[in-house]
Amino acid sequence: MLLYPGMTALDLVGPQTLLAGLAPGSLHLVAKDVGPVPSDSGISLLATSRLDAAPRDLDVLFVPGGEGSPAQMLDPEIRAFLRDRAARAAWVASVCTGSLILGAAGLLEGYRATSHWCVRASVLPLLGAQPVDERVVFDRNRVTAAGVSAGLDLGLALAARLRGADYARTAQLVAEYAPRPPFRAGTPEEAGAEITQAARAILERLSEQSRAAALSIRG
Repeated sequence: MLLYPGMTALDLVGPQTLLAGLAPGSLHLVAKDVGPVPSDSGISLLATSRLDAAPRDLDVLFVPGGEGSPAQMLDPEIRAFLRDRAARAAWVASVCTGSLILGAAGLLEGYRATSHWCVRASVLPLLGAQPVDERVVFDRNRVTAAGVSAGLDLGLALAARLRGADYARTAQLVAEYAPRPPFRAGTPEEAGAEITQAARAILERLSEQSRAAALSIRG
């Protein structure tokens, strides 16, 4: 699982919580340097391995999204690392704008994929992906999830592929993942125009920087 400054902590922690039990001790949190990596909400997560020390052959290569994702899209070291490990990984996965980082590395060309709603239709096509408005999207060995909270769904869906549906159901029950949100405002369609406008204003910088990064990569 890749860590980088400005990632969204829940993008990573949700799937990590549900996948950690698959093979205890074999989950690696990798970054350019070992140590604390600040998220975009101020919480730091601890990288346990440098990129060059990460295993070469992986069951899952995972990338979270976040405000720092446009910078990662343009980082040649990150893109090279992802291309190298993805060539041998059984699964290549992302949550939220992590799919844009995969796309910037050329790993979603010709694949169906999703991302956060604020960039899904506007940026993914610039990176060669076919945007899909779904919570979790599987296409061959690529699996992408929509924004932030969809990482929990990805974790369960991927756990089922790796260990079977009963394992995933058990993990879901242990986590008591039975969401009943107090509001039906998790998509623009449910939230309505006024709330969506307010959310777009918050996400405008991320959307614009992501699009600029994608256009730069495309040349």
